Amino acid sequence: MTTHKFVSTTRITVGAGVKAYEVTVGRSLAGAIVSAVPAHVLRVLVVYQEPVEQLARELTMALESDGRKAFRVAIPDAEQAKGIDTLAELWRVLGTNDFTRSDLIIGVGGGAATDLAGFAAATWLRGIDVIHVPTTVAGMVDAAVGGKTGINTAEGKNLVGAFHEPLAVFADLDALDALPAHDVSAGLAEVVKAGFIADERILEIIEHEPRRVRNTRTPEFEEIMTRAIRIKADVVSDDLTEKGRREILNYGHTLGHAIERHEQYTWRHGDAVAVGMVFAAELSHRTGHLSLGLLERHRSILESLSLPTCYREGQFGALREAMARDKKARGEMLRFVILEAVGTPIRLEGPEEQLLEESYRAIAA
Repeated sequence: MTTHKFVSTTRITVGAGVKAYEVTVGRSLAGAIVSAVPAHVLRVLVVYQEPVEQLARELTMALESDGRKAFRVAIPDAEQAKGIDTLAELWRVLGTNDFTRSDLIIGVGGGAATDLAGFAAATWLRGIDVIHVPTTVAGMVDAAVGGKTGINTAEGKNLVGAFHEPLAVFADLDALDALPAHDVSAGLAEVVKAGFIADERILEIIEHEPRRVRNTRTPEFEEIMTRAIRIKADVVSDDLTEKGRREILNYGHTLGHAIERHEQYTWRHGDAVAVGMVFAAELSHRTGHLSLGLLERHRSILESLSLPTCYREGQFGALREAMARDKKARGEMLRFVILEAVGTPIRLEGPEEQLLEESYRAIAA
């Protein structure tokens, strides 16, 4: 398979005015990350997950060579990182090393790492700066962009958190080279989501070259990644605190988050969202909004990326209870993002229970 060297660097602005920041997409960005740390910063805490320890170590050394006091804290991988105990450990390190409001945190890793690092930054001294260095596909196109931070509780995912915009985000595509194939595919679920809610070109590229978009060194992969990040940046810039349009980014996430909780976070986020998108598409079709062809297009695209499109039978009761605790719910009313067409997401409030059950039976295996 032909590959190429990514030679350009793309900068995408999120927000406007004094709160605006840039997402830098490219390769070999370590020097740019260090340069982005403001001159007044004396101390930097690098929060990282074990799979990217080498990157965190190199970043720490580069910061120290630049005259900063740099500290590293390893956190558990995946969603296991996003607990109150891990957060308390970060607070302890910040406190014992005298971090002030002029200091900084850098989150390195998947979406869980940037969520946790962002929340630690949002809560320490009521807010210090944070830079995100996502090292997974989903982290780059979704979690690290937009200022959402948080941790999980026994009652649900991301129920405790804050909006805290980063100083900058660096999506260094070199960090993806070592990812297992399944992790790349799982992350691409968020890219597929971006395609369905806003950019049909993403879907067309995947349909034409499903094998090449799973290779992190191809131009097809780089194009859909950049397109997905632009969509996230555009939506977030229009609605920083999720009071309106930003809700469309939750397509597939209502059931997806319920599956993650039901599986005690042993499922990859993207796998759960893939099933959640098919469920949302079934619901869209059964409420008369989405054509049968577009419903089947969900399955064909996701399956071409080796993503799941169904879930176990007999689990609707537990998942229905988990969905009621979703942060998008209002009172006892469930709220879903559904589709009328590619690029036309709408909100559905309080769908009939029969339609929910029918939609679930359609994805049950």
